[in-house]
Amino acid sequence: MIVRDVNKLKDTDRSVSDKKWTSVRMLLADDAMGFSFHITYIQAGSEHTFHYKNHFESVYCISGKGTIEDLATGETHQITPGVMYALDKHDKHTVRCEEELVLACCFNPPVTGKEVHREDGSYASPDEAA
Repeated sequence: MIVRDVNKLKDTDRSVSDKKWTSVRMLLADDAMGFSFHITYIQAGSEHTFHYKNHFESVYCISGKGTIEDLATGETHQITPGVMYALDKHDKHTVRCEEELVLACCFNPPVTGKEVHREDGSYASPDEAA
């Protein structure tokens, strides 16, 4: 059984930060669960474009307020507590944060924890990252 406390991981190598967001990686590839699980904090007033070409991601909003725009269709959806979105087509998207968002995120394949967003908003594939 794996038991971890997000509050105890915030100041460890499992906490990764970039342009106005922090992601605490609760489960990673080396945990051998078949997915990774993160709690991500996005600062109010920030905007981020991502394109996970090599990963599927699902996201559940715990708190905060923002929007997600599907850049292929132009559709925009509200993100508020209780809302889940899944990037089932490796959707390129922009997240706009009105109030700090706290999100529970799941990636498949799992991330290792050492990924960085490339210029196009993606992570390298697990084969490239190895």
